[in-house]
Amino acid sequence: MGWVIKRFNELTIQELYSVLKERTQVFVVEQNCPYLEADGKDLHSCHLYYEINGTIAAYARLLPPGISFKEASIGRVLVKAEYRGQGLAAQLMNHALEFIGKVHTGSSVKIQAQEYLRNFYGSFGFEAVTDTYLEDGIPHLDMILRK
Repeated sequence: MGWVIKRFNELTIQELYSVLKERTQVFVVEQNCPYLEADGKDLHSCHLYYEINGTIAAYARLLPPGISFKEASIGRVLVKAEYRGQGLAAQLMNHALEFIGKVHTGSSVKIQAQEYLRNFYGSFGFEAVTDTYLEDGIPHLDMILRK
């Protein structure tokens, strides 16, 4: 199917189920972090994903300014385990940043990144704006791409 971007109310029930299933698999099960996945932010977000043979292979939640931060934000970035190492994460970020640039013109983009991905996000121009801190037992830092 390729790359898809939809607002929450445009997602089918099956698409929403697939999004939540993959996010829970990566962020709750794989990373062993019990937390409330349905945090209310999905309702205000756009959902970008790449589908291969009916399966979500890569996903990111795109949040407008004022939902998580005063800036636009990208969150819940994932590539399903069997599709890692194929360049999908970079493609995902490029699509996400292109969309935010068009829809939220002039907005900086703020993310909460896992610390081990500092260089990956840095390759897109993000700069660390906090020291490393623990979020659900995982080292994170806040990063901004300034516009």
